[in-house]
Amino acid sequence: MTPPLPAPDSDGVSLRDPATCVATCGGVGLARVAAGTWGALVGVGLAGTLAWARLPFPVEVALLAALNAAAVPICTRAARRLGGSPDPGAIVLDECASLPLGLLVMPAADRTLPILALAFALHRLFDILKPFPCRQLERLPGGLGIMADDWAATAMMAIVLVVARHWLVA
Repeated sequence: MTPPLPAPDSDGVSLRDPATCVATCGGVGLARVAAGTWGALVGVGLAGTLAWARLPFPVEVALLAALNAAAVPICTRAARRLGGSPDPGAIVLDECASLPLGLLVMPAADRTLPILALAFALHRLFDILKPFPCRQLERLPGGLGIMADDWAATAMMAIVLVVARHWLVA
């Protein structure tokens, strides 16, 4: 006999399933409008917290690498639980976990509110427009595809931040 499925919360999505709860960032992804934007805002909060904590750079890198690596199987499981599309809109862990990675190109002291706002806007722009190779990467299987297109958007965001910083400082 198989165990019963967890009881659904809003819209039939169960936050009692740990993978679904984490992949939706505690239900943030269940927002009816612009779920990815809300997920990216959680990522901005995470990035701001890491900048405030002033962790040694290798520790910060290790934490974000571990979060992003763990996000792949978490998103895979959550996508199966949510059914339907390969990248359900309720999964926002990809935005949340990837955005802080792009801010590693700057010292923590330089991650000010204006920089966090610019990073947020750039990440959303690249994640929504999905320029090459973002759209191609989202075709990868399961959680890898869910995460990979956001990693590419994050890399583009980081490049723009570095160029903008160079022009402003130079």
